[in-house]
Amino acid sequence: MGKVAAIQMTSSHVVADNLASAGALLREAKDAGALIACLPENFSFIGLKDADKLQVAEIDGSGPVQAFLSDTARSLKMWILGGTIVVRTKDSNRVANASLLIDADGNRAARYDKIHLFDVTIPGRNEQYRESAHVLPGRHPVIADTPVGKLGLSVCYDMRFPELYRELVAQGAEWLAMPAAFTVPTGRAHWETLLRARAIENLCYVVAPAQSGMHTSGRETYGDSLIVDYWGQVLERLEKGTGVITADIDLASQAESRARFPALDNRRLGQSRSAAVMT
Repeated sequence: MGKVAAIQMTSSHVVADNLASAGALLREAKDAGALIACLPENFSFIGLKDADKLQVAEIDGSGPVQAFLSDTARSLKMWILGGTIVVRTKDSNRVANASLLIDADGNRAARYDKIHLFDVTIPGRNEQYRESAHVLPGRHPVIADTPVGKLGLSVCYDMRFPELYRELVAQGAEWLAMPAAFTVPTGRAHWETLLRARAIENLCYVVAPAQSGMHTSGRETYGDSLIVDYWGQVLERLEKGTGVITADIDLASQAESRARFPALDNRRLGQSRSAAVMT
C-alpha cells in the first residue's frame, strides 16, 4: 500500500509563479505522506494565447521546468509526475505536450507525449480549441514502475478513448494518471463519469489532478481533482481552488478484486499491442 497525491492548480502565463506554487503544493503532498505526487496538465504554463507555448518550450532533458522537477523530487525524496510541460520537437512550429515522471533521486523514469489532441468546438458555445495547431501528438502508450505500482500514463482528452487504457492495463498498469485542464462545460457533463468509467472497466485506480478556475488567459477550467479506486468509488476530491488530495493505493485489495471479478480476463474482443515500458 502506498499514498498518492493529486495537486490542483490555477496556472498562469508566468512560469516562475507557477513553479513557486507547484513547489509549495508538492511540499504539502510530501508532508501528507505521499510517495508520489501528480501535478496537472500545463502546470508550469498556460499562455495568454495558445501559440505562446512555442516561446517557453524546453529542449528535452534541459530547461528550468525540468530542472525544477528533478531538484524538487530529489529534495523531497518523493516521486513527481510533472502533469505536462512543453518540449521542443523537430517541427519548429509544434511542441510536445509531455508528461514527465521523475523518481525520488531526481532522475527521469518515463516520458509520455499526449496522444489525443483537443481539436473540438464545444457544443452550444462559441468556444473552440485546436491543440494540434501547435502540438505534435505522441504515438506510443507508456507504463512505468513506481513505488505504488505500475503506472499507465495519459493526459486529459486521452480519457475519452478507452482503447488506450485497455492497452495500458494489458501491459500491466495498476493505476492510471490523467492530469487535465478540462473545460467547464465538458467538465460538468462528463468529467467524473469518464474517470469512474475508466476505473471500473479496467479495475484500476485513477488519479486525476486538474487545473481549476480563471486563468490569466481568460480561460476557465473545471477543477474537481479526483482519486478513484478500482471499483469506481471516489476516494478523495477537491472541487475548486488550489490544493492537495491524497489516498492510498492498495494493490493487494485490487488484485483480490480482479481475481474474484475477472472482467479483464473475460474479454473476447480486441488484441493487445506492445506499450513502451520504462523502469
